[in-house]
Order: sequence, then C-alpha cells, then structure tokens
Amino acid sequence: MPEHPKQTPGEESVVFVIDDDPGVRASLQSLLRSVGLKVETFNSAAEFVVSKIPNVPSCLVLDVRLPGVGGLDFQAELAKRNIQIPIIFITGHGDIPMTVRAMKAGAVEFLPKPFREQDMLDAVRAGLARDRARLEDEKATSRLAANYQSLTAREQQVMALVTSGLMNKQIAGEIGVSEVTVKVHRGNVMHKMGARSLADLVRMADALGIRRPSS
Repeated sequence: MPEHPKQTPGEESVVFVIDDDPGVRASLQSLLRSVGLKVETFNSAAEFVVSKIPNVPSCLVLDVRLPGVGGLDFQAELAKRNIQIPIIFITGHGDIPMTVRAMKAGAVEFLPKPFREQDMLDAVRAGLARDRARLEDEKATSRLAANYQSLTAREQQVMALVTSGLMNKQIAGEIGVSEVTVKVHRGNVMHKMGARSLADLVRMADALGIRRPSS
C-alpha cells in the first residue's frame, strides 16, 4: 500500500499540478487526495501564475511539455520571481540533458510517465518537507528580526560589537561608556534576543547580517 506523505496536525499542505492532459490531472488529483492532501490543478503555467499561493507547505507537480511556457522555462521564471516552491517534473518525453537541467535548477524529482504511484508520493513528501523547512526558516528569521528591532539603538550597537569579538572593556572604550554600562546593555541584548550563549548570539547576528560598524 502506498506510504502517505505526512502532515503536521492542523497543517493543510497543498500540491499544485500543472498538466495540459485532463486525464493526468484527474489521476494525480485522485491519488493525492486519497492520502489526505489538498490538490489544485491547472491546465497551463499561465493559469497557475494568476492564482494565489497560500503560505503553507506546498509543492508543484509540473509537466515538462506544456502549451505556451514549457516546464523547464517556467521553473526558471519562478526562480526569477523568487517563488521558491519545490518542483516535481513529470514527462512522457524526457531525456538526460533535460533531467540534468531540471535537477541542477533545484527540482525535487524528475519522473517519466507512466510513473509508479509510490514514486510520486515519495517525491511529494520530499517536496512538502523541503517547503516546510523553508517556511520554518523564514519564520525563525522573522522572529529574530522582530527581536532585533526591539533593541534600543545603543543595544544594537553593543550587539554588533560583542558579536564581532570585542571584550566589554574594548566596547566601553569604543562607544565611550563605562564597562558596567556595557555589561548592562549586553545582558539586555541577550535577554531580548533570547540568546543562551555568546555563540548563539553570533549565529543570530550572522543570520541577520549584522556587522561591526565601520570606524
């Protein structure tokens, strides 16, 4: 029996299918719905572009040969638009160069028609897992940015200097305050950022692109 792609409780993942063959669309819709996934189907890339992509884990099952914009060109177009949806290619006319191009551009899988149901479900599971991880990373970065914005200008300055490797005494001399004051600001930074250690704070600064201000 096919293994089901797993969903987090309360999460509604979406699988988009773009194929100009109504039979293929219906077959994929039936397969994916049978394992509890929400499915939206489209006849062309142009039809998909004008739809709204919900902010939930999703992936795209995309036929290589489509009327208008082909699958590989559409993959490149999505990348240009910074739409980072994982793509599973399907094709009845695939070749090695085509497969290599798709995979180098980040495709999850390249499945020749007719494909095994389990292969499709495995690919969808991998695609949804990849997108779920991306969304979690984006949420974590957003939380970090919000925490950073809660710092005062002086605390932001101290964070940049601390994470650049300066000691409290050096920071005090650089910004013209006492070492005790630096310690207070540093403690506030650790608390507001939710950092458990200096290494933790350095990782946060790297994620936010914070650098020591130029002298």
